[in-house]
Amino acid sequence: MTAPGNGTLDRARAVSVPASLGRWLLHPLPWLGLALLALPFFVSVIGMTDVAATKLAIFFLVAIGFNVLLGYTGLVSFGHSIFFGFGAYATALLQIHVFKGGFWLPILVAVLLCLVLGFAIGLLILRRGGVYFSLLTLAFTAMAFYIVYRWTSFTGGEDGLRGLVRPAVFGFDINDSMTYYWLVSGFVFLAGAGLWRLVNSPLGRVFVAIRENEQRAEFLGYRVMLYKLISFAISATVVGLGGALYAMLFYIVTPEIVHVAFSGEILAMAVLGGSGSFLGPAVGAFVYILFQDVLAAYTSSWQLWFGLLFIGFVLFSPEGIVGAAKRIVAMARKEAVGIAAMAARVTPPEQWALPPSLARAASQGGDEFLIARGLTKRFGAFTAVDRVDLDFREHEFRVVIGPNGAGKTTLFNLLTGMHRAEEGTLTYLGRAMNGRPTKAFPRAGLCRSFQIVNLFEQLTVEENIRLAVQARHRERYNPLRRADRIPQVAREADEIIAFTGLKGMEPARVADLSGGGKRLLEIAIALASRPRVLFLDEPLAGLAAAERSRFAKLIKLLSKSITVVMIEHDMDHAFDIAERITVMHAGRILADGTPEEVRDNRLVQDIYLGRGRGAASELRSGTLPVRSPVQPLGATGAPVLALANVNTFYGTSQILHDVGLKLRAGEIVGLLGRNGAGKSTTIKSIMGLAPARSGTISIGDRDLTRLPPQEVARHGIGYVPQGRRLFGTLTVAENLEIGGMRRHTGEGLSWTFDQICAFMPKLRLLMHRKAGVLSGGEQQMVAIARALSGNLRVLLLDEPFEGLAPAVVDEVFDAVSRLREAVPIIIVEHDLDRVLALVDRVYVLDRGTVVHEGPARPLLDDLEYRKKILWL
Repeated sequence: MTAPGNGTLDRARAVSVPASLGRWLLHPLPWLGLALLALPFFVSVIGMTDVAATKLAIFFLVAIGFNVLLGYTGLVSFGHSIFFGFGAYATALLQIHVFKGGFWLPILVAVLLCLVLGFAIGLLILRRGGVYFSLLTLAFTAMAFYIVYRWTSFTGGEDGLRGLVRPAVFGFDINDSMTYYWLVSGFVFLAGAGLWRLVNSPLGRVFVAIRENEQRAEFLGYRVMLYKLISFAISATVVGLGGALYAMLFYIVTPEIVHVAFSGEILAMAVLGGSGSFLGPAVGAFVYILFQDVLAAYTSSWQLWFGLLFIGFVLFSPEGIVGAAKRIVAMARKEAVGIAAMAARVTPPEQWALPPSLARAASQGGDEFLIARGLTKRFGAFTAVDRVDLDFREHEFRVVIGPNGAGKTTLFNLLTGMHRAEEGTLTYLGRAMNGRPTKAFPRAGLCRSFQIVNLFEQLTVEENIRLAVQARHRERYNPLRRADRIPQVAREADEIIAFTGLKGMEPARVADLSGGGKRLLEIAIALASRPRVLFLDEPLAGLAAAERSRFAKLIKLLSKSITVVMIEHDMDHAFDIAERITVMHAGRILADGTPEEVRDNRLVQDIYLGRGRGAASELRSGTLPVRSPVQPLGATGAPVLALANVNTFYGTSQILHDVGLKLRAGEIVGLLGRNGAGKSTTIKSIMGLAPARSGTISIGDRDLTRLPPQEVARHGIGYVPQGRRLFGTLTVAENLEIGGMRRHTGEGLSWTFDQICAFMPKLRLLMHRKAGVLSGGEQQMVAIARALSGNLRVLLLDEPFEGLAPAVVDEVFDAVSRLREAVPIIIVEHDLDRVLALVDRVYVLDRGTVVHEGPARPLLDDLEYRKKILWL
């Protein structure tokens, strides 16, 4: 057996001498050392002094230190001048008043005080993220500048703090500018070496993970807030060291180094050079200081020229100077690396053996160890999960199914700590999980994958897996050890990579993977967290047929060792592989049992199949005349809207395959199919929200295929999305007004408010109410009315009856039925009885392909025929 971690170490030893030399040529520390050695000679050639060289070296340090926060952790600070200034003022005050001319102690104590200050400020402002965090850093710096500028008796005010000296150090007179330069260079190189080790340590790689995907890092069990605080404090300390050395350089400290504008300069240096690389900010500092010191001697407009340079890089190369150079080199290497990685992939065997890191000691199993009682989650007035009771047993394989909007993913979010329940309890191994932070769930063994892949896109496959394994390792906070040289972590990562079929793809960047490759990695990361209960949200989506079959076997194998709970929209696979099936509908548990019990459950069949024409008739209110869909008005002639051979992708995953349909005046067409069949994607392709990669979409004689959504809307397409998506803080009248603004082509029916109210009279009573406080049914009517406002030729409805009370559904049903006489409609709806009683023709999709087209009446009347077309 291979010794722990030998896979990674052996790869390192096998590198040839030329490859090893090439790696050293790309290593930043030799380049940093070379730059520091050459800097004095360079500045003398261009007519600058040794002091300028020292200033440049100090700003190398400041920029690299600031980049720990910006480039590696992804936090934008507008206030790091507070730490630079604090380091400078603390050094000056300590030397003048406490250590009386000392050198080492003033700097050491000042740096430690910067560390404390960084922790203190970080504890306060890291409670907020994004722009609020940035503005808080700005506010602290503005306050600090005011204190420094006004506290004349202590800081010297606008005149600055004078009286610093440079004593002899190790017998060398550092008053000599060149001697002081070499001393500062030593500080810079040692600090750079320390920071390089830090960003490549387990601690530093988590910084990068937070930058890439903070949510995913938390779901691996990392204490994200603590890591941010550590990053902030380290960055503050290094920048503070730069301030201390700067104070000694000029023998004086002035308020300008605490000013907000100076924080902007530090940020500009990092962005200009390239915050995505280790030495990029140092390159930016070099360019900025040269512009400031060299061009200022020739023109007072140097800031104008620098501004133009900065704008150019932000617009055309946001990766900065170093990033642009890397991109040019990567153009030749990226495709080769990606192809090599894919070609080197080792497909796993049909017969797996669980890796030791996943295998658990055999237990009796069967005991209920995860118990949900009365779990309820609301989003405003909408109840997504409604009083759910579930018992999960050890080593069971459960699949959760249900129509769109049934509450499946929301239930997963409650069971894995992403959401907190308003009501109910969740108990795991006898311990209450209610109210516990997200990171506590994966640490306890409740791990998950995501429906939409949630990965660290700019990292490699190996780094993604290693981060997941490392989250459980005792050295996850280690700032000194190389993250890729921890034997136990390397061994477990290799096991997971081989087990999930990612072997050979380790060096590939995740962003370059196919959709199926990303899906495999998503599951591999969940497994690498060593779960006891594994929640998989549609893990087979995007996989090829062979991969789906292979991975279904893998998941069944896993269930012998851990509990697996999976959401799956493909019911064929669900009934084939599950030991137990839970069916959700409208936020509640409709059925729970073996596949045979659930398949024969009449309620489940009614939800997925409906009960036929009689049930559809019962669902109608009967209070308004509803024209029979058997003989649609005007359903002959040229189509108003036509799709032909439409292929649509989400990233690298193909969702629609050569989809075609036609919609004629006077008819309602229904899009039917199982969950994930591509119905909503078809509507989004028409609207340009999910642009078709090939094929044609036309309204009349106009091609809409390449148009953005706003242009599609202006050509007369009205869209009512699933979930309504109204402007909640605006009134109903304002929502309708905005809807009317978006179409001005003059084509189609020009709807007036009175015409809209003829179909939905209740709107007259709602005009001055905020849309966000309306009931679900009222919001649905407003959403339809907003789509009707203006010039309309086609109306698209995505799940218009979802989440509505039965009486309200009847109102919406009748309004939509009468609308066909004015505008043709395409509707997506999972309630088959209602939609088949409403529509004239149907298109049935399965896995993104149209598998049936025809009139609605046969499906409405004949349940056996409906089962043949739509059921298992």
